[in-house]
Amino acid sequence: MLQLDAEVVDADLVRIAGTGPYNKSLGKKLNNSSRIFRYIIETKQSKVVVKTRSDPICEGCSNHDNCRETAFLGVPIMLDDRCIGVVSLVAFNQESGDRIKNNIQLFLDYIEHISQLVVIKVSEAKKNGSNLDEVFSNLINNMDQGVLVLDDANRVLHGNPQALDILNISHSELALIEVNIQPLLPHNNKLKGPEQHIVTLGECQELVVGQFHVIANKQLFLMSFHQPNTSITADDTPASPFSNIIGESNKMLQLKTLIARVAKSPSSILISGESGTGKEVFAQAIHKYSDRSEQNFVAINCAAIPEQLLESELFGYVKGAFTGALTKGKVGLIQAANNGTLFLDEIGDMSMTLQSKLLRVLEEREVMPLGSNASTPVNIRIISATNRNFAEMIAANEFREDLYYRLNVIPLYLPALREREGDIELLVYYFLDRHSQAIGTCYPGITEEVINSLNAYHWPGNIRELSNLVEYLVNIVPSGDQIDIDLLPPYFDTPQESCTPMVSINDDNVSLEEMERIKIEDSINRLGNRKLVAKELGIGVATLYRKLKKYRLSC
Repeated sequence: MLQLDAEVVDADLVRIAGTGPYNKSLGKKLNNSSRIFRYIIETKQSKVVVKTRSDPICEGCSNHDNCRETAFLGVPIMLDDRCIGVVSLVAFNQESGDRIKNNIQLFLDYIEHISQLVVIKVSEAKKNGSNLDEVFSNLINNMDQGVLVLDDANRVLHGNPQALDILNISHSELALIEVNIQPLLPHNNKLKGPEQHIVTLGECQELVVGQFHVIANKQLFLMSFHQPNTSITADDTPASPFSNIIGESNKMLQLKTLIARVAKSPSSILISGESGTGKEVFAQAIHKYSDRSEQNFVAINCAAIPEQLLESELFGYVKGAFTGALTKGKVGLIQAANNGTLFLDEIGDMSMTLQSKLLRVLEEREVMPLGSNASTPVNIRIISATNRNFAEMIAANEFREDLYYRLNVIPLYLPALREREGDIELLVYYFLDRHSQAIGTCYPGITEEVINSLNAYHWPGNIRELSNLVEYLVNIVPSGDQIDIDLLPPYFDTPQESCTPMVSINDDNVSLEEMERIKIEDSINRLGNRKLVAKELGIGVATLYRKLKKYRLSC
């Protein structure tokens, strides 16, 4: 009717309507040449340009030299003092440009009338929807979880403050870059509940745990409360040698500092600590941080191999050294670790005979394979580990004192898990992430009550026990659910929040519910096992769970 082309963009500079050349890229965000639209949205004022290449607002436009527009007229669409978009008329030849130039006020009045019609429609939609959009916006912005709102084309329309914090991005940056969200593991849409996603933000990537919810033509990406501390970058940078050492307690920070100081030394290191504290993990970290990191790291458990076999494994043998020997002989682990690191786990279980031979290797820096008359020079660093008391073993003539001093040049003591204040929760989240990936299931949440129970436990098996427990929990938790206190094994005791006064069941004033609670509590105190309690009471375990929650009991 006006013999002009028209274009409509929303407040995020996404083209939602257009004629002529603007009808080909609907739903796409405008590029850097949208200076006029930005001006109108920011100032909330109409703008007319009748000489596009000479108007100051067009200076610096990336499309300045190739612009085909001869004139432009844009009007803001205002709703409750907010600019929700722009309606514009555009000319592409001199005749159309003159039409805009000669009818500026007429066109402004007409387009303002059109924009008011849009406002009326939006207001009616809000009224008919009982202001649900505003309610949902306030709800999303005040949620404790991070939320991204996407349209049906996977464009991000909004991110609440929690989501922006997780993604380490500002709201203005989010509006300017392309965002893509893809599941980390292929699963044919069979998984329900939170799972790991790769969120691509321009050139950067983040690993985020969350799930999609489809509502009408919108998608909500609801992020889990805990996010693994993992970022994916385009650069293939080597991992830190301490990347597998999880812990920020004072003892762990001191230990990491000490390792950084001694790792590059060729001196022997003896790692002591309880079973399951992660001695081999620390030995590998020392090797990776040393000057030998490009060479072999050879590990052997001295307690897991019989004495005769351990000797041939360590020192190797030549052809015909003994019955059953390989015809070509075998290179021992000491030689295999030449120029690298040899890790001897459970060194306290090595026989006295082998201790003497190992001492000779350390003193002479050469190894003689079984059945050979010639020694081979070796350049190795020895890291050994034990959970035994060497002072008692030396006193009982079970370990050579001279070998002990050779091995214990640099002593490292690994604290037990119960001594590492604040590290249990970090390790729980680390193992949740690792085991859920290994199993191929979605990343589960975990309740604060479970964390408190794990913190209160004494962990006789240390980190190995914690890892096994988390793997068990990841296997049994229903997909999409949180790990609840009821899933913990029965040996985890949760303290009661308050003490309940004893009531006699024979009291006539006691209700049936109170009698039931007392009976259950008595069974728990005697048996301490949910299955046994349920069996004694003659009810199913699921029924027992409901009653435990009802009476706020734990078992």
